[in-house]
Amino acid sequence: VQVVESGGGVVQPGGSLRLSCAASGFSLDYWTIGWFRRVPGKEREAVSCDARNTYYADSVKGRFTISTDNAKRTVYLQMNSLKPEDTAVYSCAAANSHYACTGVPAVYQYDYWGQGTQVTVSS
Repeated sequence: VQVVESGGGVVQPGGSLRLSCAASGFSLDYWTIGWFRRVPGKEREAVSCDARNTYYADSVKGRFTISTDNAKRTVYLQMNSLKPEDTAVYSCAAANSHYACTGVPAVYQYDYWGQGTQVTVSS
């Protein structure tokens, strides 16, 4: 089981980025992919997940969209109207349960993590 993120970078406020999470070794039909982010000195924050339910953190609702391309075995996080406070290392993680996307996703529910990709929003 492996997940690998890509798509981070530096963008100006108001700009957009699309993160990708490529999955291997498991079926996206039965597993949940969650996106988390972490700022140094702060707790890891759940950003979004999509299983039987879809979750977005209040801070990203209306700006971020999660989607899945089963043929490519990839989950995307489209991030629009980016703000400086979105700056963080973004990681995707895989959980062998759809319950990992009921309520606020918790770190302990996810078993496999990518290495993370840096997103920097700055003028």
